[in-house]
Amino acid sequence: MNFSEAKSELKQLLSSVSPSELPKLLDWIRNSDELDHLLADNRRVMLRSIADDLRARLPLDAMLPSETAALHKMQQRSRPTVHVDGFLYDDEQVDALCEEGVMSRTYCLNCGSSRTAPLDFISHSFSASELQFLFQNVLPDLSGRTLVDVGSRLGAVLYGGYVYSSASQLIGLELNEEFVRLQNDVLDRYRLKDRVQVLHADVCTQDALLHSTDILVMNNVFEYFMEPSEQVRAWRFIMQNLRKRGSLLVTVPSLQETYILLLYSCIFLTMLLLKPGWVEELPVNCDIYLGREADPDALRQIHLYQVM
Repeated sequence: MNFSEAKSELKQLLSSVSPSELPKLLDWIRNSDELDHLLADNRRVMLRSIADDLRARLPLDAMLPSETAALHKMQQRSRPTVHVDGFLYDDEQVDALCEEGVMSRTYCLNCGSSRTAPLDFISHSFSASELQFLFQNVLPDLSGRTLVDVGSRLGAVLYGGYVYSSASQLIGLELNEEFVRLQNDVLDRYRLKDRVQVLHADVCTQDALLHSTDILVMNNVFEYFMEPSEQVRAWRFIMQNLRKRGSLLVTVPSLQETYILLLYSCIFLTMLLLKPGWVEELPVNCDIYLGREADPDALRQIHLYQVM
């Protein structure tokens, strides 16, 4: 049954429901966990299993002691900020941890006071819903194509690409050796190495790889892990080497937001990035239902560009 046929049958079904019962049915469609269970499939189950394994091996914030630069930058933010990895913890799991007192969504404005404000949460990984959205709704068919994830970290994009796409190669670039070992352990355990590999490498050493890359993914990859001068170096390298006509670039945040962050660090780079001709932004339809755990605001942060 295709979309049009399903839509027609659903409209026919709704028209046959008693008017007094229709509000109950619509409320059930919007809010019931039963539909989410029906939408679950083996791919999501596999991603959850990987997340379960990773949670057991990582601290609650999924940050390593070696990530001193990222930890320092988080501490410098104007509002208290904590890292809650979206691949490891969905909202229900965060709520449960808050109820147990293991985690909090708020901080005290005055020590000892009842005055509180919400904490800022950031994630360096896509959630399972965001991965499904990325591979099923943002990107085209990846059959025969190579996807590279810059700063693959826990490997969420690689695992999502394995279960949700037909990409021939999924390659992670990661500077942190501990995360490289962690990803390789997952690839071995779940037998994903037929299409996935992780390189312990700086993207700025991978010119040959970028020349052949069809899709480059960059999710919160530079801001917390590099000084502005290093970010400028990396962007220059990517612009010079991601030149395969028609290749795609996925970023979070948008390139425009990145430009603003780097504006005062390198006016020349900002002007160069804004210059027409390198990439063109493509529309992304975020009006997709992926279950109650999907965050529409997070989906809108995913931007797609085509190399011109």
